[in-house]
Amino acid sequence: MRITVVGSGGWGTALALLLRNNGHTVTVWSFDQREIDYIHQNHENALLRGVTIPEDIALTTDLSAVRGADLVVSAVPSFAVRQTAEKLAEHLEPQTILVSVTKGIERDTAKRMSEILAEVTGHTVAVLSGPTHAEEVARGIPTGCLVACPDENIAGIVQDVFMSPVFRVYAGRDIVGTELGAALKNIYALIAGVLEGAGCGDNTKALMMTRGLTESARLGVALGAQRETFAGLSGVGDLIVTCCSMHSRNHRCGILIGQGKSPREAMDQVGAVVEGYYAAASAHQLAEKTGIEMPIAEAAYQALYEDLTVQQAVEKLMGRAKKREAEDNWLL
Repeated sequence: MRITVVGSGGWGTALALLLRNNGHTVTVWSFDQREIDYIHQNHENALLRGVTIPEDIALTTDLSAVRGADLVVSAVPSFAVRQTAEKLAEHLEPQTILVSVTKGIERDTAKRMSEILAEVTGHTVAVLSGPTHAEEVARGIPTGCLVACPDENIAGIVQDVFMSPVFRVYAGRDIVGTELGAALKNIYALIAGVLEGAGCGDNTKALMMTRGLTESARLGVALGAQRETFAGLSGVGDLIVTCCSMHSRNHRCGILIGQGKSPREAMDQVGAVVEGYYAAASAHQLAEKTGIEMPIAEAAYQALYEDLTVQQAVEKLMGRAKKREAEDNWLL
């Protein structure tokens, strides 16, 4: 296939390498000529040190590169999806398959990435998500993920395009659950880092991750998702890898916050987009809209936006009224 990856960050570049190794003709688009120049000069992406980018991957800042593409991968950060989609729509051809790989929720509208892309371009959108650190995918370290699309034919095509000996792809239809699991886990990854930075142990992180997954499923079901999706690769799989790895920008940012830095100072030090910060505001908005109880995500929102201290957040969560787990666990 002829494929254009829109977005030259670590994830977009890692997928470009995967697709190129699968035998496809790949072009990578970047909004920044400096990124293109760096890759040309160094044969690597600054976010993927030590990974060689072959010269047969074309690089461009011209979005008309999507014309004639069989498949387009949207890999820009969540805050740039709408603006990029509006420009993309001018060049995207009706028969082109559109795949979103961005994990996030749009601020203010609280829309999922596929909703934005479909709304702006008029295309049916497939979503690819799972436990997929760019640093490992780029190096060919085995993993698996899920492609979700209401159109099973499109899901099957995307599954075939991405499947490789080191990248196992499962197919499904629950695009709502797939995207919400991916976006909300960024909040819990950030919190995992905060707890680690504040000196809490593995027990505390395991408690938070387990109950965070229940929160995600509870909200997802209210918004039309299938609860089983949250027990799969785009739910618990992505949650585990993001909460437990220093590859995760959200985790690293959280550690700095737990050590006493302000959210803004921590994000500046990480030096890249920290999706969990923005997802916390969106989750707060969605929880209020649906009336769904999300105490951990709400504590994260208050800590990030309303100056609640880590100690106060922990005390608040640990002091909640007692419950029976089986009656409150949306994954059972």
